[in-house]
Amino acid sequence: MRPRSKENRDLPPNVYRRKRKRKSGKVWVGYYYCDATGKEISLGTDLDLARLKWAELEAKEKPQDLRLMKAIFDRYERDIIPKKGARTQKDNLSELRQLRPVFDSAPIDALTPAMIAQYRDARSAKVRANREIATLSHVFNMAREWGLTAKENPCQGVRKNKETPRDFYANDAVWDAVYKKAVPELKEAMDLAYLTGQRPADVLVMRRDDIEGGYLVVQQNKTHKKLRIMLSVDGVDNSLGKLIKQMAARNQVHSSSYLIVSERGKRMSASMLRNRWDEARALARSTALEEGDSLLASRITQFQFRDIRPKAASEIKDIEDASLLLGHTKGDITERVYRRVGAIAKPSK
Repeated sequence: MRPRSKENRDLPPNVYRRKRKRKSGKVWVGYYYCDATGKEISLGTDLDLARLKWAELEAKEKPQDLRLMKAIFDRYERDIIPKKGARTQKDNLSELRQLRPVFDSAPIDALTPAMIAQYRDARSAKVRANREIATLSHVFNMAREWGLTAKENPCQGVRKNKETPRDFYANDAVWDAVYKKAVPELKEAMDLAYLTGQRPADVLVMRRDDIEGGYLVVQQNKTHKKLRIMLSVDGVDNSLGKLIKQMAARNQVHSSSYLIVSERGKRMSASMLRNRWDEARALARSTALEEGDSLLASRITQFQFRDIRPKAASEIKDIEDASLLLGHTKGDITERVYRRVGAIAKPSK
């Protein structure tokens, strides 16, 4: 067995560190296991993974510090979260900030369904607790894939807090009140969101070159679902086709390829949309109050841009058509979450 240098004394037995300086000036570090015959086996460049592979090769228990939830959260934050969408990354990091103080010091095999239920009951933010437990469940499943535990996921079967889906419906009175106060680019954003039934983030990134062969091609950021939304019927422009031509005419003096741009020709960002929305909604509310309609003013205050998607779903008569436009694979999601108007019934006489 080769003698161990000082720089390798922090490593498990028979594991050695190799360093090479690259042309860029950066130093590459790799870890190797030397078996009884003197053969070297690469363990990769990640020390934690190298220690796990070493434990497998030596048929030893995984190092205890790597089986603490703190180390598992660290690895999940480093290796898994960056592969997700920007909004999901932000949410996951927020959820880990809540989970860490409670679970960081716990060995993964110590987690039980009762502990998860206690966490759920202790959280005052009941809906957020459901999201945090869902993230913890995914962390645990990844730890199983990494070979850090063979236990069943303790989050499975734990009852979630009851959630009430948002059921606000923007009727024509509320829509018209805000629409009248909106600047031109906000009106176009509202119309585009309504006619396509897409999420605000997907509406903002629609471009002129997304129009292909008489269709507006959409790939949803959240689900990666692809759609082709018709712009005409039998060669005659439908409402969406007319809107896009109207937008193209207004934006022809600008160089931006995006459909929704500001009066200066800049692509509409989420914050720009939010500012314009808040201004239009505040003006609409003030007008309603001046006219003595406090109920309408209250409903205007509740109206959010994201309510346009369920408004579109609610006003399409055929549930299958609504589900297809929204990009749902199951119609019950459209019916349960996005249809916010009651069933049509006949009077008694």
